[in-house]
Amino acid sequence: MRWGTGLRRAAAIPVLGLLSGALVVLSSGTASANVAELVADYTCQGGLTQSGPVSLRTKLVVPTTVAVGQPLNIGWTLGYRQEHPTRFGSPGFFAPGGKVTVTGNVRLSGGWNGILQPKGFAEQPGQLANGTILTLPEGISDAAHTTAAAKVRVAPQRLVVNFIPPAGEVVVNDDHADVEYQAGNWSDENDRDEHYGDHHHDLHRSVDTGARVAYRFTGTGIEYVAPRDFRAGKVKFYIDGELATPAYVDASKNADGTPSTDADKGGQTLWGFRGLKYGKHLIQVVHDDVQGKWAQLDAFRVITRELQNPPEEYRTVCTLTNDPGAVIVTIGGSATPTGDPTGEPTDDPTGDPTDDPTGEPTPGPTGSRTPLPTCGPTPTPTPTPTRTPTPAPTPSPTWPTPSPTCTNPPSGGGTSPSPTNTSKSPTPTAAAKTTPKPTVTATVTVTPTRATPTTPQVIVTPKGGADTGRGPVEQSGPALAGAGSAMIAGSVLGGLTLLRRRAAHARGRD
Repeated sequence: MRWGTGLRRAAAIPVLGLLSGALVVLSSGTASANVAELVADYTCQGGLTQSGPVSLRTKLVVPTTVAVGQPLNIGWTLGYRQEHPTRFGSPGFFAPGGKVTVTGNVRLSGGWNGILQPKGFAEQPGQLANGTILTLPEGISDAAHTTAAAKVRVAPQRLVVNFIPPAGEVVVNDDHADVEYQAGNWSDENDRDEHYGDHHHDLHRSVDTGARVAYRFTGTGIEYVAPRDFRAGKVKFYIDGELATPAYVDASKNADGTPSTDADKGGQTLWGFRGLKYGKHLIQVVHDDVQGKWAQLDAFRVITRELQNPPEEYRTVCTLTNDPGAVIVTIGGSATPTGDPTGEPTDDPTGDPTDDPTGEPTPGPTGSRTPLPTCGPTPTPTPTPTRTPTPAPTPSPTWPTPSPTCTNPPSGGGTSPSPTNTSKSPTPTAAAKTTPKPTVTATVTVTPTRATPTTPQVIVTPKGGADTGRGPVEQSGPALAGAGSAMIAGSVLGGLTLLRRRAAHARGRD
């Protein structure tokens, strides 16, 4: 019986250790649940929508709890709605490197009123043709810096999609579908010998005076490519219906104006015009020489300079088509926010978090004073001003700002001296025995911050991931399980030792 009782008691000890270890392991996984997701659907119109409105399905990931001083990160994933066939299309022909940028709007209210603007971009993988489906960034993000405890309501609003063309050049061949041969007879010279140097080994040619070819392009400049040949003649150029500068080029002459003896010297840039405002333009090339001279076209080279801002004509606005709801984020800390104690959205039309935009302490009814600094081991030194009563009918004391002298105690111990106040003291009346201490009201703000262009604080971008809302430190489940196992082993060994001692004691009595 003694052995059975001892075994039951010994077994109870490791069971308790096992349960405590299990509780420790389970508690380590709760931080990962402190995030909320909002699904927001959008309809986009204008700009990059070529075949009708484009539908997007997006998801916001928002942490529900944030420690004071930590950033409130908003992650936002993007994608086309699969059940809708329309997509954003390239507005023209572009060299590799074009970018699709997306800017979101997230409304913050309650502890702080304002707008966060998550941003991200996706660089298009190759050369674009008119209507090529554009790739969206996988996600965008932004963050607000938290300075005090509060509750903030987070709700998504509209999205703006832009296209930024790459800086570079695109060569458009003479037989491209957008090149229009509008007047005169033009022959299509195909499969020319490659030693001529023609682009794609072909060109168009006309011998008719007044023959005209036109091309609509998008960019900031354009160049005319054709062979230099002694049999060719003069052509003139119009940009957007007006005679260009220079207005003419003669393909039968060299750059210095001397007659050329070249024959079929293809691939030559004979004329160019730059400095146009970025946008859509029209070039027209007209045969302007005697009948029988050649007017030839090998290709156009479209030029686009580097743009600092997205072109307005490529701007696409997306509006919500569902009610995604909102997330209340609790920013934890010991400070108590002023204003609305519930942390719910306020009706303040100015968008200021408090009535005091400066964030300075609010004076009490009889004045205010600045708290003293902490010096050495003394946590809160107390000023000892000398009061000199001055008769006055109505006292109005003013607290000075003490200038304490801090001295650390010697290494041998002793007490820390209190700071002394050498400033002038307040002047209450002789009848006043005590003066109530002024109150200081702290202003609580949540200041939005945005990532710098070089190192954006983006967790979800075309080359990154979204903030998940997990705590900055997470306990290792395997490590805690190992600690629990060690507790169990120790408990079992202790129980067995106890049983052996009791058995030895029993034999001694017998």
